[in-house]
Formats: sequence, C-alpha cells, structure tokens
Amino acid sequence: MKITKVEPLHVGQFMFARVETDDGIVGVGEGGSWGQLEASSAAITRFAEYLVGKDPFAIEHHWNVMHRFGYFQGIAINSGIAAIDIALWDIKGKALNVPIYQLLGGPVRTKARIYGHIYESNIEKILDECHRKMEAGFTAFGHLNPFLDEGNDKVWFKTHIKKMRDAIDNVRRMREVVGDRVDLLIELHRRLTPAEAIVFARGIEQYHPMFIEDPVRPESPDQMARVAEKIQVPIATGERFTTIYEFQAIMSRNSAEYARVDPCVCGGITGARKVAAMAEAHNVQIVPHNPLSPIGLAACLQLDAAIPNFAIQEYSTGFEAGTFESLPIHLGSNIVDTVPLPKNGFVDIPSTPGLGMNLLPDAQKIRPPLSKPISMRPHFDGFVIDQ
Repeated sequence: MKITKVEPLHVGQFMFARVETDDGIVGVGEGGSWGQLEASSAAITRFAEYLVGKDPFAIEHHWNVMHRFGYFQGIAINSGIAAIDIALWDIKGKALNVPIYQLLGGPVRTKARIYGHIYESNIEKILDECHRKMEAGFTAFGHLNPFLDEGNDKVWFKTHIKKMRDAIDNVRRMREVVGDRVDLLIELHRRLTPAEAIVFARGIEQYHPMFIEDPVRPESPDQMARVAEKIQVPIATGERFTTIYEFQAIMSRNSAEYARVDPCVCGGITGARKVAAMAEAHNVQIVPHNPLSPIGLAACLQLDAAIPNFAIQEYSTGFEAGTFESLPIHLGSNIVDTVPLPKNGFVDIPSTPGLGMNLLPDAQKIRPPLSKPISMRPHFDGFVIDQ
C-alpha cells in the first residue's frame, strides 16, 4: 500500500488532514491549532511532498522525519504533523480491520468518563447550565471559568481583592448547586500571576475541585512548579504543549498532577502515547485536551482505551464558531457519521476499524471555512489580558 494524496481540509473552525492510498483506504486526522489554521494547512501541504509514494504503515518513521528534518517546529507545524499522524493510524486500523487501540496494546477499558464544557458570561448562566448538564447525565463539568467568559469587547479591571473574592465565591456557588454529584474542573486559562494563583487556589480548597487548569501561563515549568509547591489543589496543564519535551520539563519539576496532552497538537496519537507513557512513570494522570470536532474526540478516545493512567476526557459542548456559549451536543456533530453520546457520565469507546468515525463527504459544504479573528481583551490601562 502507498500514499497517493495528502490534503488539508478547512471545515468550519476545524482543520483536517485527509490521506488517500492506492488501495482506496482513506484516513482522516485533525489538527488543533485553531488560531492558526491557515499555517497548519500549509504545513500539511508541505508534508505531502514527502509522504506521497510512501508506506502509510511506517508511522513512527514518518513522525520522526516530519519533526526532525527542518530543525524548527511550533504549534502550526506540529498541528499539521498531528493531523497527518492521526490519519495514518486511521488508515492502519482500517486496513487491518481493527480499532486503533488494538494497535496500541489492546483495550484496558471500553468506556471513558467525560466532562462537558460550560461557557457563560455570568455566574447565573453558569449555574443554570450546571443544572442542565446534570440533567443530561454529566458527572463532571469543565471549562468552568470562575472569572467568567466575557467578550473581548469588554474592557476589564477589578481590584485584587474583588477579583479574588468574586471568583472564589463563584466556585462556592457552583459547588452548592452540584453538591457531591459532580466534579468541578476549574479552568483559569492562564489568566493569573503566580501570586494571584496561590491566593485563588487556597481560597477554593474547601470546595474540592478535581483540578485547576493552567492557573498561570504554561511557558515556564519553573513558574508552574512555584505555584504547585504552595497550594493543595492539583494542577492540570499541557494543552498548548507541542512536544513531548515540554511535558518532560513539567513532570520532572512536579508541576502538575494531570497532563492535558492534545493528540491534535502534540504529535498525534504517536506523540500522545509517548506523553502517556512518560506520565505513567511519574504517576501523573492523563486528561486529553479536545476543544475540537468529533474527529479529535475519536483520536483521544482511542488513546484513552489503551492507557492505564487515563483520568477523564474533555467532551466539547460549546465554542461554536469561537463563541463562548454552551451547547447540548458535541461541537461539530453534524460533519461526522457518528458521535459517542454521554450516558451516566461516560461514553462508549468506538470499536469499529480505525478511528471509529468518518468525516462526511460534504463536510466543507455543511461548515464553510471559518478563521478566528485576531483580537485580545483590553485592560483598562490599555494593555491586554489573557482570557
């Protein structure tokens, strides 16, 4: 079998790699660089020059060539590599008539616990959505932002004391609504300084969140370790990491208890599997990141099935067209042939060949290409804030 074509597909807010073979088997994978889709598309096109005519089964070899041939990497390039890698695993599973997890050592579980997204601009809407998500059977909520998902058009400023007290009180109100039925996965989205993160985390200890995610910007593993040493709430990080070495730096410093590896950013299923093995050696749990389409979810679920240190899976119920609003269904459900549905807080892991899911032929007509505009929320002093 030989690869005959590799092409990028810009569908709505998603970027896919579609790989064809001379046996007629087609694989699809997703890239996670949602802010730089055009750059990832160019990377996929560039790698096609190398891949056409090659054996699609030589996944590890191709993974190393794409990462190492040109010295320089980064999120746009690595997302393109990830999309291609996932598509190659999809082809291999289909060719051998097995789900991908059978090629990763076989399943250790048949279901994956999931958490749904809650995106809202005020606490009352968040609490209402908590009720709806509980009624839908979710037992964990993520992207819970106690600092709120207000728009980039809203100028921001609060005093330190009000910023901390408002956010801590919002977590209290969430816990009062859900009781012990639900785990809270608090999303801070890099908004805080180390000093603020320490104050906030200590303030919410009594509400026992499962973790706080990215309390500070993740570029510095030492900075994250500085926060981790001073708080009792576990930290989750890694969604922006594009290489296995960034995860190694975090784990060697005991900076996080949960690794948020994204197969669609960090080298596909090949890269994510390496991170999972590294995390297992550090007794760190894996919480795969996926704010993307069901294709990204499918790649995550194949990994979840095969690793012993899986904790919970992100199940994207929001962020339609980049808007911070909650949804009752998985983002992008209308462009694939099937989506695992939640039941009692879990989904069944697809057991059909390959990813267990296919992109619809007219996906691009259903969702015409959409790009994220470049903008950041302004601070009152004229600078910008992370959100």
